[in-house]
Amino acid sequence: MSTDTTSTRSLVLENKAPGRGRTARRVRADLGVPLRKKPWTSERIAPYLMVLPVILILVAFRLYPLLLGVNYSFTGDRELNGQFVGLDNYFTLLGDARFQASARNVLVVLLFVPIEVFVAGILATFVFLKIPGHRFYRSVYFLPVVLSPIIIGAIFNILLAANGPINNALGAVNIPGVDWLGLPNTALPSVLVVHIWATFGMAFTIFLAGFATLDAELLDAAKIDGANLWQQIVHVIIPSLSQTIQFVFVTTTIGMLTGLFGLLYTMTAGGPGAASYLPEFLIWKLNGEARPALASAASVFLLLIVLVIGLIQIRVLRRATKEA
Repeated sequence: MSTDTTSTRSLVLENKAPGRGRTARRVRADLGVPLRKKPWTSERIAPYLMVLPVILILVAFRLYPLLLGVNYSFTGDRELNGQFVGLDNYFTLLGDARFQASARNVLVVLLFVPIEVFVAGILATFVFLKIPGHRFYRSVYFLPVVLSPIIIGAIFNILLAANGPINNALGAVNIPGVDWLGLPNTALPSVLVVHIWATFGMAFTIFLAGFATLDAELLDAAKIDGANLWQQIVHVIIPSLSQTIQFVFVTTTIGMLTGLFGLLYTMTAGGPGAASYLPEFLIWKLNGEARPALASAASVFLLLIVLVIGLIQIRVLRRATKEA
């Protein structure tokens, strides 16, 4: 009986196995034949050893500090230093006027994200289609990215001053000047405009890389059919670069929510009042007030904000791409 069963299994495996490793493994499993594991040779181990240093660096300098900060957010400050306080820090933040202002300002930041994506995308399109002036954009687009935010902030502090060049130019055409950095309604938008100017070059570069994957035949066919520039952008370029656009939206959002500290510190210091506070600036402020546990709770809030907004953006953009 056992000899017949063994021979049957051998025949089935012989009939299924040639050129079909996956089928042979499935048949072995169905017949109860134990699968033979491949030995751990140097060729199989080598890829894991190559990525191991990167994994260790990420764990040491990213994951461990993140987990440490989350743990620290549940402890007390000052006289309660090191003691477990549960969610007290989070409730304290929710009642803090500065945190409430920074949370509202996150919504303002999100309104400026499409502006930066549009500016970078349209300029990259001009360069790709070789519109007049494209050489100029290709030459200078990346210059602001390499400048320090502190230097950029100092320059625009002069330009946006109450008696600075911009207001002087407005006065020359009988337009009243504006205290760009001194008014609650203009301080944060002014900083965001400067941030767009300083960082759009990175998104510009990503778009140019996306254009390298664009099917030129589709574009040529659209031109032959008489499509104008706008129709080429809407019906050919945008659908073809949908994944690139998703990536730029998400990275630009993260950059705006986590990369504005230098400009805020230099141009407004969070003011006037808390009008230009953002979560990352509040985190720095709380650390300066010797409240590291509360700052850790604010960091966790910022992490959750970035994660939620990023996931929502990916889902919405994917749905829009499918519908298009």
